[in-house]
Amino acid sequence: MYGLYDKEGILRFVDSDKDACIAYAELFELGSTSYCLMDLANDSEKVEINTNLDQSLGVYNN
Repeated sequence: MYGLYDKEGILRFVDSDKDACIAYAELFELGSTSYCLMDLANDSEKVEINTNLDQSLGVYNN
C-alpha cells in the first residue's frame, strides 16, 4: 500500500498501486515538491497501548 501525503502532512490518497498515487497527484496538479509518496507497511502488527483515562486526579482538572 502507498500513501500520498500533501505538504501539510494530510493523507490525500491510498492505493496498492504506486502509479495510481502518482496519477492522483497529476490529476490534482500537485507538483513533486507538494506531496510525499510513502510505502505503507502491508503487514502492520497491532500495538497494545495502555492509556489511563482516569480523570479523577484533581491536580490536572480545571
